[in-house]
Amino acid sequence: MKNKLNKTPLVSIVIPCFDDAQYIEQAVNSALNQTYLNIEVIVVDDGSDMVTKAQLKKLEPQITKLITQENQGQSVARNNGILASQGKFILVLDSDDFFEPSFVDKAITVFLENQNNKIVTCFANLIFEKEKSFIYKPKGGDIASFLCSNNALGSAMFRKKDWQISGGYDETMREGFEDWEFYIRLLQQDGLAKVLEEPLYNYRKRNDTTTQRANAIKYKLLFYLFEKHRELYKRYLDDYVAYLLSKIEKEEFEKIKNTQRLEFKIGKTILRPLRWIKLLIQWK
Repeated sequence: MKNKLNKTPLVSIVIPCFDDAQYIEQAVNSALNQTYLNIEVIVVDDGSDMVTKAQLKKLEPQITKLITQENQGQSVARNNGILASQGKFILVLDSDDFFEPSFVDKAITVFLENQNNKIVTCFANLIFEKEKSFIYKPKGGDIASFLCSNNALGSAMFRKKDWQISGGYDETMREGFEDWEFYIRLLQQDGLAKVLEEPLYNYRKRNDTTTQRANAIKYKLLFYLFEKHRELYKRYLDDYVAYLLSKIEKEEFEKIKNTQRLEFKIGKTILRPLRWIKLLIQWK
């Protein structure tokens, strides 16, 4: 077994954790139970509450390393975990989510096929608290596609040397989109994000998460991305404009489709007499 492990690259699975006592054990187990055997598991406690700390203490004998820090945000936690890692490849994992056992095995195969593959992600099973789950399918692609949207999951695999060259996660970005911004820097010279077309990641869509808070202020965060990477956006202006125009076209199509729906026409018919009554009242 030892000889086999020596022939395969070490993968470091880094799990930042903040107040996730309910889910952290499942996340850790999904890392430990990978069919790919040459792994280490590093958990970074980002200033969690006492209940979570107790849970992490219980899990500590099973993992490679537990790092404890004051709350500094996900970017700092990820960077500190990666700094402490020994692996050639890094897989970041959010503490309330979990991978299927074959993800690392399949991702490593993609990396070894082509040095130009910089990120490996996959389809995700989105788990909602009160709604039906469905499969999310990121598209992957090159830098031009990532300037338009984040085409990979926040939990994805990349080479440690690429993380070092890119400068790691932006530690000033505590409000969200830090994974997207990191991928832009990772791909800005060359390379591709590849997608395993299977739901190998289970992504909990909870209320009051970083992602939800980020979407609430997404225009502020998008402006930050644009300002930080202004020269890149200039270089790929045609691609970006084409993307924006396609979004406008899609929104206009949806608007027209909604106005032609039977419910809209019925609502319009019902509301018409009320508008006349309102006008009569105003005239009086």
